Amino acid sequence: MNWEPSNKIKAYLMVIAAMLIWGSSGVFRRYIPVPSDFLAFLRGVLGTVFMLFLILYYKKNGMRHIPVKTVATLLLAGAMYGFNWIFFFEAINYTTVPIATLCYYMQPALVILLSPLFLPDKMSLGKIIVLCLTTTGMVLVSGITEMDSIDLSQLKGAIFGLSAGMLYALNAIINKRINQIDTYHKTFIQLSGTIIALIPYLFIIDGWKPIPTDGLTIISILILGIVHTGIAFALYFASMKTLSASSVALCGYIDPISALLLSALILGESLSATGILGAMLIIGTAVFSEIKKV
Repeated sequence: MNWEPSNKIKAYLMVIAAMLIWGSSGVFRRYIPVPSDFLAFLRGVLGTVFMLFLILYYKKNGMRHIPVKTVATLLLAGAMYGFNWIFFFEAINYTTVPIATLCYYMQPALVILLSPLFLPDKMSLGKIIVLCLTTTGMVLVSGITEMDSIDLSQLKGAIFGLSAGMLYALNAIINKRINQIDTYHKTFIQLSGTIIALIPYLFIIDGWKPIPTDGLTIISILILGIVHTGIAFALYFASMKTLSASSVALCGYIDPISALLLSALILGESLSATGILGAMLIIGTAVFSEIKKV
């Protein structure tokens, strides 16, 4: 498979595929009974091994020609991903998938807000309107408006989710600034960064845990590491070479919608009428903004 998009249509299809894959992450987390930091480490290891296999299989050379500064920046971005995963997995431990997903996937809005500070992208009135409408839709989908109160556990989960979203937004901006290396090496270096960052963290904070030996857990870990990490990240990073940061951010709303639908179908967390209205608002706004190029 060619991971480098030849046109915008292919780039959009690649980022949409990545978002749909990531949308099922919360569901898989429910079936993996290991601490969040250790699960993030396993995910990083499996994703790195997968990308190394692709590099060797396609005989991709040029690693030695990548500037040291670029490598260091990508390793930092990878470390952000590692802790991003920890925060997101912890959010799911403390609250429902819809609430954790809402808080985590505020990151597309954060990318649009932060991009003008670091990238050539400009903030326009249209983008501000899109941000307001999509954020309103996400609130409706989450079901927060229908709750009488939020307990401390849910509040803790929301904080973890928002922390994960901020790290994700910063990582997306860093990746948009680095385009001079191919997708294979870019993904490999970043996933290696997650391992480098999480090894000392595990030693200091939580220690090493035995991996469960039951079949469902092993299969879930393998899928989370290979499909959700190696394949999805390669698709995502490749699309960013062709699409603007704002376009990628808007496509990011596909991810939480699919996550909420899957949680309803598989975990029994069904969407209310208000939630369906929110989903329609998000999709409609995203499609309209792309057609009008706000």
